Amino acid sequence: MNTQTGNSWQIVFTPQENDNPLFDEFMENFFVASACDYTDDGKVCYIGYSASPVDEQKMALTAEAFGVALPAWRSEFIPAANWLTKNVISFPPLVTEDFYIYGTHEEKTPDTAKHRLKIYAATAFGSGQHQTTRLCLQFLSRLYHQGYKPTKILDMGCGSGILALAALRLWPEATVVASDIDPEAATVTLRNAADNGLQHRLSAATGDGYNNQTVCRNAPYDLILSNILARPLIEMAPRLSASLTPDGRAVLSGFTDEQTDWIIDAHGAQGLQPAAVEAIENWRSVLMEKTHESR
Repeated sequence: MNTQTGNSWQIVFTPQENDNPLFDEFMENFFVASACDYTDDGKVCYIGYSASPVDEQKMALTAEAFGVALPAWRSEFIPAANWLTKNVISFPPLVTEDFYIYGTHEEKTPDTAKHRLKIYAATAFGSGQHQTTRLCLQFLSRLYHQGYKPTKILDMGCGSGILALAALRLWPEATVVASDIDPEAATVTLRNAADNGLQHRLSAATGDGYNNQTVCRNAPYDLILSNILARPLIEMAPRLSASLTPDGRAVLSGFTDEQTDWIIDAHGAQGLQPAAVEAIENWRSVLMEKTHESR
């Protein structure tokens, strides 16, 4: 989305026969927001949103770097006034065991006993509907129902802040630092926190991984959430471990089945042990523990 006007360009790819985790990674890295839909015959239709007209050569090179071939695609300019009504409103809420996450465009407040989170509609589907976010929410629920009570939480790579806000809903005594390399992500996270009455327990910061003053100043954390990609997770493993309390937990996601061992090994080398692995299709999330025995 254009930060000055709110305009965007929608890129719709020809439907493909099956989900492709590598194509998901390409979409999340290249576009400011992305989604996938399913046609009546079960094919997968990938949709990306850009703040400016798409650079065809750059898009092709990025796809090649992720090892995917681009299908045919079409581009459509979407004025700001049409953004919600034409695109976002069609995306359904994200519902899990403990959460009901819905867009600000919804006219009615959902009647549910689950924890409700209202997310700015232009970003809700970009991360909240993704399988890896659902996996992280499942781990948050697991920790909560097991009686784990973190008081200081870090959401590294917060995006629209869904995981940070979900954690605040589960643990009313906790505070959260939400960090992202994208300044717009911090802005949107703060907006979402305010919309849900959680702004007083959340700090948002912009920076490159653990190299920012807010993250460092508030360390160590009882719980770190990081739903990004395999390579940055591996690169940040030493700093993650150093930022955890002695009995801390880390929920990591954004990687595929083939990359799971890499993630576990990288964090194992820093004194963390895997407690559980969750899967949806080919996506994976792992819960790591920093116990006294593993220090």
